Amino acid sequence: MLASRRSGPVAGSGVSLRDTLIAAGLNEELVDLLDHMPHRVIQVDPRRPFREPGVPRDEVLFVRSGLISKFKVDSSGRRQIVALRFPGEGVLPRDGLASYGIQAIVPSEVMVGSSKDLGSIIEAHPEIQQFFWRLTQRNEAIGYEWLVNCGRRDSTARVAHLLCETAVRSHTKVPDEALHNPFTQQQIAEITGQTSVNVNRVMADLERQGLIRRKGRDITFMDWSEMRRVASFQPAYLE
Repeated sequence: MLASRRSGPVAGSGVSLRDTLIAAGLNEELVDLLDHMPHRVIQVDPRRPFREPGVPRDEVLFVRSGLISKFKVDSSGRRQIVALRFPGEGVLPRDGLASYGIQAIVPSEVMVGSSKDLGSIIEAHPEIQQFFWRLTQRNEAIGYEWLVNCGRRDSTARVAHLLCETAVRSHTKVPDEALHNPFTQQQIAEITGQTSVNVNRVMADLERQGLIRRKGRDITFMDWSEMRRVASFQPAYLE
């Protein structure tokens, strides 16, 4: 977002904030304001949390490349991944302490701006509020779908749904293009509310049924229509 305070060249060749905002329907004058907002570009290591739970979240994040997650931890130290942000998506500021942490799934590059700078732009241009409200509604719809996924679908449908959603949100051209699976089996377990052992069994079952084919980290959808049926996946909530 946002004219960089960072010296030197920007690492990587990630998704453009400006192009993302224009594609989402924001007019170019407002896009330029957000695009020139001061920011830092940070390389995020997936091996440790980027932001811990229970601290103020007075910043706005935009994912240029990679994949980041929001997570919560229960009293026993067990982790649940509660949201994902793909390239071109972000995390808005919030009042008070954040109940969730942020950690990368894979090495990622994020742009970080201050909530104060964002608030000044929104105060001067209240029409931007409607734009962010639409983004909030989309994230809310994804959250509802995840709640149904963990609460009502069986273990096979949960994993299948996550794979379908990941393909769509990562703009994989299914069925002609394979999905590069960014997740470990433990991360899939933390998203779908089951054990990594069960995830391993489910992935093998999906392959045995002829729905997917795995080669390293690449997953080819052999029958996309049937995969969507098994997952009860209707992508309208992602629009």
